[in-house]
Amino acid sequence: MHHHRALCERAVSPLEIAAGLEAHGLTDRTAARYRHRDVFALAEELYARTPGGSAEPPPPVAPAPHPDAGARAGWTLLALLPGAACLATAGALRLTEGALGGGARAAVVLAGALLACLALRLCLGRGPLRAPEGAGRAGLYACWLLSFAVYGEELIAQVISGGPDGPWQAAPAPLLGLAAAIAPAAWCAHLFTVRARRKLDGSRALEEFGAGVRPLLLVVVALFLCALLPLLYLAGLGLGGTGTPVAAAALGVLFFLARLLAAHGLPGPGTVALAAACAVEAAAPALVLAARLPGLDPLARPVHALVAAGGTGAVPALACGAAALGLLVHASAALSRASAHTRT
Repeated sequence: MHHHRALCERAVSPLEIAAGLEAHGLTDRTAARYRHRDVFALAEELYARTPGGSAEPPPPVAPAPHPDAGARAGWTLLALLPGAACLATAGALRLTEGALGGGARAAVVLAGALLACLALRLCLGRGPLRAPEGAGRAGLYACWLLSFAVYGEELIAQVISGGPDGPWQAAPAPLLGLAAAIAPAAWCAHLFTVRARRKLDGSRALEEFGAGVRPLLLVVVALFLCALLPLLYLAGLGLGGTGTPVAAAALGVLFFLARLLAAHGLPGPGTVALAAACAVEAAAPALVLAARLPGLDPLARPVHALVAAGGTGAVPALACGAAALGLLVHASAALSRASAHTRT
């Protein structure tokens, strides 16, 4: 009580004390040394013994109130805006093909990009995707990853063939699919937050809560992936994309997990995962170019083998897929802690 007095005095329920104790590293095994079956039981006694706290056993914590329909409609509408901006830009370019010059088409693309960025900023500032502590440098890494999704495969193809020796052909389909997937991402994050809080309110031990949240996270990620793949496929049909959007799907899952962690007050791991994916994507063309120097031929062999096995899209697929898998493993542990949900 002396060590955690500040935590106990500002807590309004035993649940807050339990989450704070867990954040400080206390486990059910530690609580057993204090003759309590788990951290929740220890938190109840600390709450009862704190001056100003209730001497009676605390009542069950009521479930957090759900946002009303108006609030849900508000952030859902905002989540639809980035996809709508990208779709409108693609439609304008398709309708004016052959009628506008290169400068005018570039202006349309720039205006559409600005609108999409503004819409993205608005939708990430409200609702279940809002990061209360910010996302650090994740935005810079996201810009690189999105740029590589548009130009990266063409860059790798030209570098491997002896270039680069000409303009890079853009592949905008992943941008449209990812922008349209923001709305299902918001609903999946909302579903995870609501279900996790219900499990937290009904749990009596940390292991019980963690065992319920980990499969919930996997289900939510699978739901998002099921929504993302059709959107990427439709975007490819509309904009002339080719091949299976494996790299774009891996990038979408990486973005979703990074933002989900940031929304629960854990932006650091997502930023590290995004930075790692950027490093792998940047290393691929750099290794091929470095291999042109005398005696450095072996540097390009991994990239050549990867491209020979899966095409130029295998590079971003590996980079984003490995980062997303590692982030999923971390999220399954981090989001199964009660302290990650008391702040949302």
